[in-house]
Amino acid sequence: MNKRQLGTSNLYVSEISLGCMSLGQDKHHAKSIIDKALDAGINYLDTADLYDFGMNEEIIGEAIQGRREDLLLGTKAGNHFKQGEEGWSWDPSKSHIKTAVKDSLQRLKTDYIDLYQLHGGTIDDPINETIEAFEELKQEGLIREYGISSIRPNVIREYVEKSNIVSVMMQYNALDRRPEEGILDLLKDNQISVLARGPLAKGMLSSEGKEVARMKAKDGFLDYSYDEVLTISEKWQQLANDKRSASALALGYILHHPAVATTVFGASSIEQLNENLSYLESLPLTKHLYEDIQALTKPITYQKHR
Repeated sequence: MNKRQLGTSNLYVSEISLGCMSLGQDKHHAKSIIDKALDAGINYLDTADLYDFGMNEEIIGEAIQGRREDLLLGTKAGNHFKQGEEGWSWDPSKSHIKTAVKDSLQRLKTDYIDLYQLHGGTIDDPINETIEAFEELKQEGLIREYGISSIRPNVIREYVEKSNIVSVMMQYNALDRRPEEGILDLLKDNQISVLARGPLAKGMLSSEGKEVARMKAKDGFLDYSYDEVLTISEKWQQLANDKRSASALALGYILHHPAVATTVFGASSIEQLNENLSYLESLPLTKHLYEDIQALTKPITYQKHR
């Protein structure tokens, strides 16, 4: 498994990594997926304190016992909630973040978090205060590095200018090319890495893409109409072949940009994990194929949060 440096840090993440939100609440099932991912060379697991209101972190904490040194662990904070209760509220305050990290450490059964991320954010947040919290946690040794999880250009630009983030997690796939508008190049120029989530566009770029599109794109997807999504999903299968699966094609497209350190995919089953692991056996994306994908899809512009 190839690894890429996260920003200018000492953290090197596998090119494909496991997003843990979809693991479910069966501990044995979740552990089987995590173990197989780690055995295949994946070294980054991504979670958040809000996933299943803390239970996801607890499940991961149990699953990685005895393997902590084999992996990099990322989690997120900023959502105020009480475990066992529904509902949450946004809270990027310094006091909340410094409390939340201790709760996450306890649930994850670890002494440190490799990558601690702000789980969202708006331009109206107390950004300087939030940055101060992350910087103090780093100095205290509770986290190794920090980043943000955001698709909002105005928020991203603020953190690029004011903080020492090493990464930005954002949705990026061949159907959602909004980051290509300029954000990817901005981050590359500032030596900040991208963790690309949603690489398969809800499954519409997987081997079952056309069936998924019929279910999930009835009202269209971003700037695409339903018919456009169906056409793309059908042609996507034609671009895939025995040299690379549909999922491998999707992952390879994202990893083509030098700002991207890793693609973070979700998996709720071993079968889904295996489909993404097919990337490891696929041929690299050629310049010609990359251009074919760009011709098949279209660039999209952010309409808000400029």
